[in-house]
Amino acid sequence: MNEPKLILSREHYDAAIFDLDGVITRTARVHAAAWKAMFDEYLRRRNGGGWEPFDGDADYRRFVDGKPRFDGVRSFLESRGIELPWGSPGDPPEAETVCGLGNRKNAFFLQRLERDGAEVFNSSIDLVRALRRAGLKAAVVSSSRNCAAILRSAGASGLFDARVDGVDLDRRGLKGKPAPDMFLAAARDLGVSPGRAVVVEDALAGVEAGRAGGFGLVIGVDRADQAEALRSHGADVVVKDLAELSVATPDGVPFALEALDGIMEHMGARRPALFLDYDGTLTPIVDRPDLANITDPMREGLRRLARLCPVAVVSGRDLPDVRARVGVDGIFYAGSHGFDIAGPDGGHAPEAAQSAVPELDRAGVSLGTRLAGVPGVLLERKRFCLAVHYRLVDPGREMEVAEAAAEVAEASPRLRLGRGKKVFELLPAIQWDKGLAVNWLRQALHLDGDRFVPIYIGDDVTDEDAFRALRESGIGIAVLETPQPTAARYRLRNPEEVKEFLDALADRLERR
Repeated sequence: MNEPKLILSREHYDAAIFDLDGVITRTARVHAAAWKAMFDEYLRRRNGGGWEPFDGDADYRRFVDGKPRFDGVRSFLESRGIELPWGSPGDPPEAETVCGLGNRKNAFFLQRLERDGAEVFNSSIDLVRALRRAGLKAAVVSSSRNCAAILRSAGASGLFDARVDGVDLDRRGLKGKPAPDMFLAAARDLGVSPGRAVVVEDALAGVEAGRAGGFGLVIGVDRADQAEALRSHGADVVVKDLAELSVATPDGVPFALEALDGIMEHMGARRPALFLDYDGTLTPIVDRPDLANITDPMREGLRRLARLCPVAVVSGRDLPDVRARVGVDGIFYAGSHGFDIAGPDGGHAPEAAQSAVPELDRAGVSLGTRLAGVPGVLLERKRFCLAVHYRLVDPGREMEVAEAAAEVAEASPRLRLGRGKKVFELLPAIQWDKGLAVNWLRQALHLDGDRFVPIYIGDDVTDEDAFRALRESGIGIAVLETPQPTAARYRLRNPEEVKEFLDALADRLERR
């Protein structure tokens, strides 16, 4: 899998400062239309028949994008050889001054904003939320005096820790872009050093301001096919969309929900092939395995996904048990950590695993005898596994359980000892695990890499085998409430977030 273009982390940065128009909101087109309406009306009235219209693309980007409104007016007029008196900020819209034309443009803009509202880039909103969740602060910077109104219209007023806008230019005596004053003011308001802050801009004047301010990283967002110009004006990194960026959690693993746009972009025209653990992934971990029941909304979510892509549940539970608990037709199941698979043409189990069944029976009898006096121990006999659950055991007697499981496994040449969350497991001592089971299913179901991207979601130690198996060809997502080492590329915190991720994935697939 392609890595994210950049992973932002609390280790390297304390804050990110975002431009508004073209980065957070889609108001750049509204601004460009307002500029064009104002300038075309003025040029027509001034020059009569022979005048060249304002170019809402080239002229907008070159002369007005990212600059304070009045500076943008003067910059464009100078390009046409027109000189007007500056006037004052309170000039009426009909005044033939720089400020008057600027106020006329603002009237056009507010009319369109009131009529159409402000759209946002969802990937940008997701990134800001991910940064704040990871402990970074966030600010928004805009030369527009309408910044607060735009944020309200977009439903993003509470998203940022600080705002520096066109009102502050006058009130605080700041210079507009390409001067770095507004970004430096935002860094001061956040209480962070510029060298520990990221600037995110789509305008040439904006990236130039970020570079002039000595910020730790300047990211250019190429919304107008000007990647090289953004780099030459000071961008360290250029992306087409903020979905190309990711945020590291405290353990360095990005959250999958915030990375979904990037995951979809990586898949391109391919479909996901979804592999899911059961306990701790589709259901919360509970004290007794028999109480772990999938909810109806989760079950319906799986049915919905099964209509859109291949789905398989790979569990440590016995195959009949997990199939009955999930209860979704049209998907595939693997039990006993992948030793027992219901494939497209019948079942599959390694031959060596079947020969270990009598030894698992003997181990069950031995452990049952040795642990009979330990309250809370639960022995669960599966077809190719013997699980020793000790979640309900007094902590002072857990070592007794561990020693018994280890000694029985050592006395059984055909078995090996595995460990999960509050469970010891005796398994056939062969080279087989969830990673090999997933790859067997991929081959049996003809899920080749040209058409499918495997995604594995799991929460336990045994799922790490699948994460490692898919490291190069697919996507591993670990379900971890707290950070810990993992071979997975992404993280979710609990089954509720798994449900949210699966629903969002289904939404994206249906929109295709």
